[in-house]
Amino acid sequence: MKKKILIVLGIVMIGIIAFLFINNNKNQNKIIQTSSGEVLSNKKIGWGIKRSENHEQPDLGSTNKKLIDENEDIAMGNKEDKYVYLTFDEGYEAGYTAQILDTLKANGVKAAFFITGHYLNTQEELVKRMIDEGHIVGNHTVNHPSMPDLENDKLKEEITKLHMAVYEKFGYEMKYLRPPKGEFSERTLHITKSLGYTTVMWSFAYDDWDENKQDREDYAKEKILSNLHNGAVILLHANSKDNCNILDEVIKEIKKEGYEFKTLDEFKR
Repeated sequence: MKKKILIVLGIVMIGIIAFLFINNNKNQNKIIQTSSGEVLSNKKIGWGIKRSENHEQPDLGSTNKKLIDENEDIAMGNKEDKYVYLTFDEGYEAGYTAQILDTLKANGVKAAFFITGHYLNTQEELVKRMIDEGHIVGNHTVNHPSMPDLENDKLKEEITKLHMAVYEKFGYEMKYLRPPKGEFSERTLHITKSLGYTTVMWSFAYDDWDENKQDREDYAKEKILSNLHNGAVILLHANSKDNCNILDEVIKEIKKEGYEFKTLDEFKR
């Protein structure tokens, strides 16, 4: 009996040690140590801004801004230049992107479109048109996960598989990435940069992504135009009918207010 108890205890101890070893490795895999010895946190950060009035730049939050600046990523341009940067997120096609592209072409404006793997696989012709018409196509990952939730290898796979798919189809090298759900960490920013990408956040967005909150064109125009500011990185969702319908008027009004549309390639800090 004593021998059996010792055997059972031994098996239990082996199981505990194995469990601790596996989970320790998982935790280690979610931490990056740089060449200088700095350990980077995987604490999940949800992007958020505090809007200002009178077209002043919003408050991005000191911690968020510090991380973006340290990595030379993008969230908002400088105060001096009256530049705005127009970006769209494309998780799926709702039937409006062709008209959005028509409007951009008619107004001589170039934008950035951040696409997922699903969008590429189902809307290849629209992605080709974006590239052919001089827009930037950015990486929004294959499956739109929260990046801090992924192990290092899986995170790299989410980025590089989409990168390679776009390159193989169009010979186009993506270089900008927008974190799905606006969620990131020090670790994910470091990995993104190590893959040759610049992370792009935003200094204006509104609840346009919700297809149950459409037919509010006056509301949409007021939100966008009242929050214009120097260096604005504008995030719009292309699945919004309202955005599609008001885009021409909004672009013309932004220009009338003295702002100039620039691409992410022309971003000024």
